[in-house]
Amino acid sequence: LVTQLQNQDPLNPLDDKEFIAQLAQFSSLEQMSNVAAGITALTEKTAQQDMLSAVNYIGKEVTATGSEMTKSGNFVSPVYFTLQDTAAIVYANIYDANKNLVRTEKFTSMQAGEFEFTWDGTDYNGAAVNNGQYNVYFSAEGPTGKAVFVDTEVSGTITALEQGEGETYFRLSDGRKVGFSDIKKVVQPTATSTDS
Repeated sequence: LVTQLQNQDPLNPLDDKEFIAQLAQFSSLEQMSNVAAGITALTEKTAQQDMLSAVNYIGKEVTATGSEMTKSGNFVSPVYFTLQDTAAIVYANIYDANKNLVRTEKFTSMQAGEFEFTWDGTDYNGAAVNNGQYNVYFSAEGPTGKAVFVDTEVSGTITALEQGEGETYFRLSDGRKVGFSDIKKVVQPTATSTDS
């Protein structure tokens, strides 16, 4: 605007109405820039507050939506699944971190309800697989061949938290990771007394 004023033709100056309209446009642009900067600062502040609030979850037992299992030696963390209806066949497909199918387990004649799935940590040949993170995905069919919805959950104790791509993630004691938005239940662990 200043450059435009410095270089205008003195014999044909800028019209008052046009000049006022341009001033209003610049003023609106400045206000929008200030609003954008304010929203950015507010978003950063909210993320910091969320992180500080999330610290209170450390040491708590949680149940969250998820399908991840950790294999460490002979231990494999369980996954809980819920069948929404009676299933004639249920398949549990286990994948490694590279999304390779490691093993499939088949169950028959299961009623609607909640179940615990514990994998023995072996592949199709019965050989023990490497320690690490695995996922189990379920598919189920009803007696008529219609698909049955399966919901999966994991549980564990939160030992750490980390900020990633717009969401806070919690690290469970066995190495699994759950998103803040996936948590369904938080429980204070019960204190155990010891005799002295």
